[in-house]
Amino acid sequence: MTTAKDNAANKTKKAKDDTVVSNTPIADNVTEKLHHSVDTLGEHAATAETKIRETAAHSTEAIADKQIQFKQYWDQSEVGKYAKENPLATAGIAFAAGMLLSSFLRKK
Repeated sequence: MTTAKDNAANKTKKAKDDTVVSNTPIADNVTEKLHHSVDTLGEHAATAETKIRETAAHSTEAIADKQIQFKQYWDQSEVGKYAKENPLATAGIAFAAGMLLSSFLRKK
């Protein structure tokens, strides 16, 4: 009667240089190729993640710059000055424009 220990001993034998010699070369080849594929996939995923993080950082900077530019433009514009000086009139104009737009969209 063979035991699990005997089966394991039959499947793999150690060579003189302590490398494992297997009786299943096809399975070992497939395993090696799969490990290589997973390693390659991991490298590509790491590269993609790095590029995405860099792009996100640049986008954040660009958006912050545009926000500053828009705020400066708004502060210098006549509309911005009018809105600051007449907030109630600005709200009334916005309300009237919204009502007019909604009435046009409802008649469709």
